[in-house]
Amino acid sequence: MRETTALIAGQAPTLAQGLRRARRKGWGYVIIDGTLIACDRVAVDCPFYSGKHQHHGMNIQVVSALDGEPLQASWSLPGAVHDTRAARVWRIAERIEAAGLIGLGDKGYVGPSDVVFCPFKGRGKPQWKMDANSAHAKLRSPGERAIAQLKQWDILRRLRCCPQRAGQITRAVLILQLREAG
Repeated sequence: MRETTALIAGQAPTLAQGLRRARRKGWGYVIIDGTLIACDRVAVDCPFYSGKHQHHGMNIQVVSALDGEPLQASWSLPGAVHDTRAARVWRIAERIEAAGLIGLGDKGYVGPSDVVFCPFKGRGKPQWKMDANSAHAKLRSPGERAIAQLKQWDILRRLRCCPQRAGQITRAVLILQLREAG
């Protein structure tokens, strides 16, 4: 099973390939979002514990297209790693900028780059900031759908294997999802 997963995951597109595909289709931006793939770890495994989700798991970064199709899924990092740090580790913002695109991220991506746009934080914002956040959320919604498509596969709901395999399994599921979609 491991060999099959590794073989399929090896066919997954790299970030550069996914961004080239977005450029070929004429899209001006891509959507960046992180997700936690839950795993069965014990309480002492602090690196895998995500305080945001109150679960143990692995952080996967997904870059998706405007139509909700996932373009690329990263390898995994421990669940305690914040989305901003994960984006820096995988150099997502730099690669988006090099491809001549813009990235749309959620509030978890504030600060990594001038090419990744995020909504305004805080309460009591003026109306124009609330309107901008609303428009931003509408543009980002296909990215949420891309992650939902990946997570509909039962294996990604809760891993019962070594957490370090989460990235490989996610990339294999990405290939299967893309093949199924046609």
